[in-house]
Amino acid sequence: MKPNSNNSTSSRKEKVIQPFLKWAGNKKSIIHKIKPLLPAGKRLIEPFCGSAAVFLNTSYEKNLIADCNADLINIYQQLQKDGQKFIDYCEKYFIPENNSPEIYYQLREKFNNTRNKKVRAALFLYLNRHGYNGLCRYNKSGGFNVPVGRYKKITLPRSRMLYFIHHAQNAEFIINDFETSIRESRQGDVIYCDPPYVALNESNTSFQYEKNGFSMEQQEQLAKLAENAANRGIPVLISNHLTDFTRETYKNGELTEFSVRRTISCKGDKRVKAREVLALFQ
Repeated sequence: MKPNSNNSTSSRKEKVIQPFLKWAGNKKSIIHKIKPLLPAGKRLIEPFCGSAAVFLNTSYEKNLIADCNADLINIYQQLQKDGQKFIDYCEKYFIPENNSPEIYYQLREKFNNTRNKKVRAALFLYLNRHGYNGLCRYNKSGGFNVPVGRYKKITLPRSRMLYFIHHAQNAEFIINDFETSIRESRQGDVIYCDPPYVALNESNTSFQYEKNGFSMEQQEQLAKLAENAANRGIPVLISNHLTDFTRETYKNGELTEFSVRRTISCKGDKRVKAREVLALFQ
């Protein structure tokens, strides 16, 4: 299958559309590596959508954007449904008085106790922008437990949210596990998978934001599903850290290896080059 003409490489890098959510493992820095490898198709499926950076920087006719994180999908659905009104609603949380540890923990408690989808979505955005390092983490009871960050000034990412609304016209946002998303794919689909990465060392638990984490068995299951989908004529591209484990797990795919600047220590001041891999099954 030929690469998507809209995703072809050029002599100069295209402008990268920035997601409105901060997200560990955001793919904005390697979009120029991902896009040339994405084949042509009618619909893009993302089983691990995260900040939706790949969705925002591609132009498929249709998009199925999925994740098992209900809060993540909820904010996308609220923004798609209410558009500018939802952005205006979020504005009240982005005032200077709310940029303090005391207010942050009060609003975090409110988030954990509310069932109102609109309120929860707005607070999810507030916590995302005010919390430590853009992390999304829950305790065993399902409570959001990311500590407060330290930022001098925080503003509502209005322009990025407006772009998301425009780009989401041909998208469906659903809560779904990766197995179901891949198994229910059909001819004409292209799948991009950005699972929680395999850890590089014991101090780095990668980007696990689900309370139960993402096991090595699930990593292997994802690769098997990708091979099965490719056998049905549906290409699958997977990103991950490059390790002996991923080399072996993705051995039946076409591997593209490269280096990226990344924090690989629990201390945020230690940034070194890490190896990544993009595995294409087709």
